[in-house]
Amino acid sequence: MNPALLTKYKEEVVTALKEHFGYKNIHEVPFVEKLVINCGVGKAESDRKQAVQDALDAIALITGQRGVATAAKTSISNFKLRAGELVGAKVTLRGARMYEFLLRLIGTAIPSIRDFRGVSAKAFDGRGNYTLGITDYTIFPEVELDKVQRALGFDVCIVTSANSDDEARELLHLLGMPFRGREKKAA
Repeated sequence: MNPALLTKYKEEVVTALKEHFGYKNIHEVPFVEKLVINCGVGKAESDRKQAVQDALDAIALITGQRGVATAAKTSISNFKLRAGELVGAKVTLRGARMYEFLLRLIGTAIPSIRDFRGVSAKAFDGRGNYTLGITDYTIFPEVELDKVQRALGFDVCIVTSANSDDEARELLHLLGMPFRGREKKAA
């Protein structure tokens, strides 16, 4: 069974993007390739292994897929960090899990943020990819507040096949991403 967001993409978004940008071939229409969710543990020097395990558990809970611990590439003495030390967790979502997570992110989690006025429309990288920072993972309904060990934030990088930021912005807008100040497009 196809996820609801994938069905919406196939039935509504593809035709709207073809009309808006004048694509002649359906294969020119941009799509979401993958989502990369990354969580760094920050200044948890005393108990870094437990902090990384908490991050792995949090990512597995909200995505439904087990993450991978990430290690530091270089040593930084001011941060008491050595190369090879575990510093965070990440997971890459594709296919049905990606669309299910994106639907929960757009439809449930982001609107539950206090004083929410929309996400920034300027967080594109110039190649059609969008990065969104979430400061607290407890906005997801799967998280039981009684079992939260530490507050964790994470980044969600939405990788698209779009050639420009305008194409990616329109794709995400049609999928339901609540951009702030939609009427005035970012340069």
